[in-house]
Amino acid sequence: MTGQRSDARRNYSRILAVAEAEVARHGAAASLEQVARTAGVGSATVRRHFPTRQALLEAVFQERIQALCERADQLSRADDSRVALLDWLHDLVRYAVSARGLADVLTYEPPTDVPAAEPADAQVQHSCGAVLESAATPLLRRALRDEAVRPGVTFHDLLTLAVGIALATEHHAEPAVQADRLFTLTVEGLSPSPRPLPRP
Repeated sequence: MTGQRSDARRNYSRILAVAEAEVARHGAAASLEQVARTAGVGSATVRRHFPTRQALLEAVFQERIQALCERADQLSRADDSRVALLDWLHDLVRYAVSARGLADVLTYEPPTDVPAAEPADAQVQHSCGAVLESAATPLLRRALRDEAVRPGVTFHDLLTLAVGIALATEHHAEPAVQADRLFTLTVEGLSPSPRPLPRP
């Protein structure tokens, strides 16, 4: 029995290592069959450890998601709630741009449309989006309380913006540069210094 558990752990580690390389090359469309072949196991073994493509992708990005959660915790102690929230959101955009496939994983997340001022504990699951929501909601809740963001903004709004920027720039010659530009444009708005409309 102990030998079987050791084999299972080795298979899991080997499959995950191969999957990380495949996802880096092909994004979320990485072939599970290719992962199995390269890892030297059968497709059934891959599916036993990772029943769905989403489960495999979640495992691939687990460390990055954890790093974003830790970053949210650090920023929760910052003095300026607006700066803290925007710094975290910018980090999310950069991660989604640099880690091919992460934006695709986050598009699986259904909208909760629950304002950050309301508790969402009952909705917290183990998916990437739900874990990020749990970590970042205190930042958004504090920014809402300080009137540093528009009333009614939800975590899903922020996630949609980050994912949209990442997906829109992934084939750009310099995706990180373009993503930073779009992020700044999103934060500052199209018209940061509004002028009176001309009289008819």
